[in-house]
Parts: sequence; C-alpha cells; structure tokens
Amino acid sequence: MDTEAFRLPRSRAANERLHAMVPGGAHTYAKGDDQYPENLAPVISHGRGAHVWDIDGNRYIEYGSGLRSVSLGHAHPRVLEAVRRELDRGSNFVRPSIVEVEAAERFLATVPTAEMVKFAKNGSDATTAAVRLARAATGRPRVAVCGDHPFFSVDDWFIGTTPMSAGIPAATNELTVSFPYGDLAATEELLSRYRDEVACLILEPVGPSPGYLAGLRELADRHGCVLVFDEMITGFRWSEAGAQGLYGVVPDLSTFGKALGNGFAVSALAGRRDLMERGGLRHSGDRVFLLSTTHGAETHSLAAAMAVQTTYAEEGITARLHALGERLAAGVREAAAAMGVGDHLTVRGRASNLVFATLDEHRQPSQRYRTLFLRQLLAGGVLAPSFVVSSALDDADIDRTVDVVGQACAVYRKALDAADPTPWLAGRPVKPVFRRLA
Repeated sequence: MDTEAFRLPRSRAANERLHAMVPGGAHTYAKGDDQYPENLAPVISHGRGAHVWDIDGNRYIEYGSGLRSVSLGHAHPRVLEAVRRELDRGSNFVRPSIVEVEAAERFLATVPTAEMVKFAKNGSDATTAAVRLARAATGRPRVAVCGDHPFFSVDDWFIGTTPMSAGIPAATNELTVSFPYGDLAATEELLSRYRDEVACLILEPVGPSPGYLAGLRELADRHGCVLVFDEMITGFRWSEAGAQGLYGVVPDLSTFGKALGNGFAVSALAGRRDLMERGGLRHSGDRVFLLSTTHGAETHSLAAAMAVQTTYAEEGITARLHALGERLAAGVREAAAAMGVGDHLTVRGRASNLVFATLDEHRQPSQRYRTLFLRQLLAGGVLAPSFVVSSALDDADIDRTVDVVGQACAVYRKALDAADPTPWLAGRPVKPVFRRLA
C-alpha cells in the first residue's frame, strides 16, 4: 500500500470547515480528527452494510461503526423498513404514542431482569438518571464509579473525574469515588471507609472473573447501595439481554444504548419497579425528576429499537458477532506474529467488542505506533479505530482486513527495528481523547 500517495483533500477541507463552526470539529470527542493521523481523518459521505465511503471517493471496511452503535451494519433493511413505517405517521405528539407502549413491552420482554423502562436519546442522560434515582432512594451523596472503565457520562459527576474537568467545581468532584474492577476487597474497603455515604456502584459488567458480579451484588445489598450496570456496550453484544442476561446477576438499575437503535438515537434506563416508580406518579414519596426529554420517545427511533431486537433474536446476531470477531482476532494475531510484532500489536476484549493496543520497542503503549498503524490501515481501505465488528461484515471483509494488517505489520517491524516510528508518521501523533490541554 502506498501511504505517500494516499491523500484526502476534500476531507481535509471539510474538517477545516467543521472546526470553524463546531468546537472540536465533531459532535463526539472520539470522532475528532485528533484521533486520526494528521490530514488523514476521512469525512464520510455514506455507508452501506460494513462499508463506508468518504467524500474523496474512497471505500473502507469499517469497524467500531458509530462508536459501536451500528452493530447490524449501515442502512439495515429491517430497521429502515420499521423506521419508514413511522415517518409519515408523525414523530412526536403532545401525548404518548402507542409506539411507546409497544417499545416498552418489547424491551422488557428482551431484558426480563428489568421491571420498568424509560427511553431517552443518549447514554449520559440514562446513567445520570440512574445516579439521581440512587441518591434519592438512599439519601446518600456519593457515587462510586469503576475506575478501570473509560466513560460513563458527560455530566459533572463523572467528567469531573477525568483530565477534562475544567468547569466542574471541586465540591462536585469530591462526591465521586472510584473502585478497581475485579477487586471485591478494595470495593468493600471503599464502602466501609464511606459507610452510609455511597448511593450506588456503577460499572460496565464486562468480562468478569467468576463470582465477581455476584460478589458486587452481595456488597451492594450489605451496604445498602444501588448496583447499576452500564450496558451501553454490553447490551446486545454480550447477549440480547446484555451482560446481566449472560451472567445471571441482576442489577438494581441498568442503562442501554448504542446497539439498541443501530445508529438511530435511543437509549434506555431500566430496573426495579420500586426504584423506577420514584420518577413516576404512583407513589406517595418525593418525586424524582427522571428523564423528561422532548425527543426521548420519537416514534421512528423506538420503531428502530424494536426492529433491532427482533433482528437479534430471529437472526442470531450476537452469535454472528462473536464468530466474526473470533475470525478477525485470530487473523490479526497470526499476521502480527508472522511479521514479528505479535508482542507489540495485540488484540484483546470479547470477540464482539475487540480493541487493539500498539506497543513500542519497550512494550509500552504508544500513540506514535498507533498513528503508524492507523495510517497503514487507512491507505489499505480499512477504517478501524478499534476492531469492533458489525454483523454486516463477511468472511471476505475479514480476510481483506487481515491482509491489510499484515502489510501494516511489515512497516511496524521496520519502525521497531529502527526504534523510531517517526519516518512513517508524516505529522503529529494521534492523541488521547481525555487530556487536559487541547
């Protein structure tokens, strides 16, 4: 692949227009052009299935589609059919649509560990609503977040814990504490240290060691706090009912999004009736202002969510995601090993949610080697900030990806031998999403 000849002039111009009008040049920090090699951040024209086209006319095999939201592939026919049925019937009314009844029934049938559900548009609103419910139910101020998981919300209670904490008062930050994933003893010590102060434990229930989630459940019960599973990523990708359905541990509250709408804007807060009803009308206690969103019940997005759930159940999508991911992981590892970089380019995570790490000559995480790798992938027609698969991929896509990875690994080997990837970067390295300075 000729990375020197690979240019994106139209995308570069469009990125400049974006930065002139949109802070960060994108509406999600993880989509920013700082996450890509300099001048090689494609601006997308359209997508179909597992492929996208940029405005320069290049076609890519795409991974991590829509930040993991498009798990069925772009413009999926069953989802579009459901959406089109609603479009000419109106999208928003002064009273609930019958679609809201049907969508709630479908969701609670899919996630039977939940007793009530409320829909919204994004994950942050749902997780913040869970925190508010937990604080109201327990009368406690503190939130305990899993410190090993990268993101929970754009709201102050979480963003204040990141390097991008500008604008958030220290008093707010002090109310959020963290616990390490997989360490029940450390979590119990935290709950004992802040006895009767912690309203909830919130974490992503990803790949736990045996007994860990059940242990957290017991700790939450014993210390009187609410257990919240953030299933934004694990929902559908782990099972149709999320990680709670796979591992058999029932949280008090859980949040879903991303794959739920296959790119359409819908998220959900679900959980125990007695907690959820605090945001309702049928109780005698203080009311909790819970997810009152103008567009939360937009009819075509709820129709999309129902179609996604039907497709997953009828077509065995979760199993297909795992099979595709396993084929990809095996191919990437084999290609990396063949080029002698198997200890430097590593693939990890559940097969349906793979990420890769780029390590330098000292086997330390390296943004510069990530930049080199991404440049090679882009020039080879692979758009892959991660290796998170969609079910629209086929074996030929996977095989082509592995071929491109192999060619990229050959360059990676040269950089390792030189102990310096600089000649292959052609600009500044990609940057972490969370950093204090721009």
